[in-house]
Amino acid sequence: MNHGKGRHDWLKAFYGDDFLGCAWDPRKAKNLEAGHKTLWANIGAHQFHLPEGSPDAQVLNGEITIVHPTPEKLLERYNTFRSNASELSRLSCLNNSKFHVEEVSPKGDESTVIVTDPWGSIFRIVPETKKGNLDPRGKQPGKASEGLALSDLTIHVPMDSNLEGIGRFYEEILGAKLAANDEIENQVQIQMGPFQTLTFVPKESVEVNTHVDLREMVDETDGTTEEHTNSAGTSTNLGNYGVHISLYVADLPKSYQKARGLGLAYVNTRFSRRAYTLEEAIGDCMFRCLDIVDPLHPEDGPILRLEHEVRSVVKKDGSKYKSCPFDEIPDSCVTL
Repeated sequence: MNHGKGRHDWLKAFYGDDFLGCAWDPRKAKNLEAGHKTLWANIGAHQFHLPEGSPDAQVLNGEITIVHPTPEKLLERYNTFRSNASELSRLSCLNNSKFHVEEVSPKGDESTVIVTDPWGSIFRIVPETKKGNLDPRGKQPGKASEGLALSDLTIHVPMDSNLEGIGRFYEEILGAKLAANDEIENQVQIQMGPFQTLTFVPKESVEVNTHVDLREMVDETDGTTEEHTNSAGTSTNLGNYGVHISLYVADLPKSYQKARGLGLAYVNTRFSRRAYTLEEAIGDCMFRCLDIVDPLHPEDGPILRLEHEVRSVVKKDGSKYKSCPFDEIPDSCVTL
């Protein structure tokens, strides 16, 4: 999710120790020191990729749920910032931003905190449950984060969306399962890990293309449009600058072949890694999808467009992919 160009101060103040308590990934330490370009903010086994916008930040049309051991601490930090001594706070750079925090539905000593980030995206901060929320399989590198996990990502979809078709997309293409939640009405929730879900909720004013930002790629050296040709000989020059989600699958070749069979494999020319074939997907340990379609009715076209970076836990030689946070390769993973 892009942050506003030139606002590393907002990025650091919001995501770092001063407020949200994410841990900065050491693999982007040079960018952190330089004060520009992409940062990675770690929270347990999960991670936010935060590139610079060109120039604007992206505002998620949805909601990000984070598990924190003491959500009320974040409310206290905000109240201190908004006090008369706010100019002395390390959050003072956020004075003219959309940064806002409020408490909702308090329950005993536990509470849920709703946070608006400096650019307008919404975060829901919830307390740890008795079941636990940390993914036991590993964590991102570097120091431990204050927060425990990214437990849910809610994405808004058009009001008349085929929710059952969205569920079938994740089940049949990516091998996920529908979450067992009898309380869910008029939405679909996908189980993405032991304690993590991806939820799709209809909302007015949302369109199929709301979450994408497709642009022609331009060669900065001479201002001409870049042309890229895929393995089928089709020319493409559209790069997506919209938000995207990254996820791991147990069987990348199977997912790729199913996606390719439905015409869903997508190459984002914004990035250097471009998997036009199964062999390239295996070599890069990843491929991308842009369209969510109902596998039973692909002729109906995309229900929603949302870029997915689909990754493999294992490399072609059977070793673990370098960016995967797991300590060990799960038994369910298929060797490429």
